[in-house]
Amino acid sequence: MFELISMEKLPPWEWPENSEQILLGVLSDPSADQSDRLLAAELAGELPANTDELAGMLLSIVQSGDESEGLRARAAIALGPTLEYAFLSDFEDPDEEMITEDMYLKIKESLRELYMDGTVPEEVRRRILEGSVRSPQDWHRDAIHGAYASGQEDWRLTAVFCMRFVKGFEDQILEALESEDPDILYEAVCAAGNWELDAAWPRLTAFLASEKTDKDVLFAAIEAVTDIRPQEAGVILVDLADSEDEDIAEAATEAMLMAETLSKDIDFDEE
Repeated sequence: MFELISMEKLPPWEWPENSEQILLGVLSDPSADQSDRLLAAELAGELPANTDELAGMLLSIVQSGDESEGLRARAAIALGPTLEYAFLSDFEDPDEEMITEDMYLKIKESLRELYMDGTVPEEVRRRILEGSVRSPQDWHRDAIHGAYASGQEDWRLTAVFCMRFVKGFEDQILEALESEDPDILYEAVCAAGNWELDAAWPRLTAFLASEKTDKDVLFAAIEAVTDIRPQEAGVILVDLADSEDEDIAEAATEAMLMAETLSKDIDFDEE
């Protein structure tokens, strides 16, 4: 569909005013091409301030056993930013464009019930966990522990991703930083940075110093060291700022500027 392809190439703030209606039209049409519905679900995840109507449509897809496993999984992931946006806003501004609190509570409870339902396909349950942790709940801790201890790489990846949003997994994050799987490494680095996990510092600086580090892991490590020790990060990132790779040099330079700002804030607080 032309509208979807056009939207995919643009940032959400440049989408047409009727973008939600375009997405709803595709998602609600079972006869639409599967690739179009998958793309519509993915794009819906880029509208965290969406309406009850769009959020409800995504939820109904996740709940429907008649929909494909791939579409249900994609819809579950798309609900993540919506949940996070609502969770962080805490519904304090009634004029803010977002889902209602009733819809927010409905999505959270429905996803919990679906996750606990053993008949739901494994891929869908994984994505439900990944989407729902954007608004942390009590049941998530046991679910993450179980996923990490499962011994299955897909579930371990899901668990480490979730550790970025749910507190209390410092030991597991440090362990995941030793993984040989670049996807797990990436999520572990992001989690370490998010929780400003100081014990991860030696491992993160090793990633920055190694020429063998996966590029996505490297970018995540650049951001993480800035969050963990901004007063030391600038010195660590100098060499990367001179990298012949323009993307790496740009990321390191931006991180150094951020580290300088954060360092000033720390100095001011100490004074």
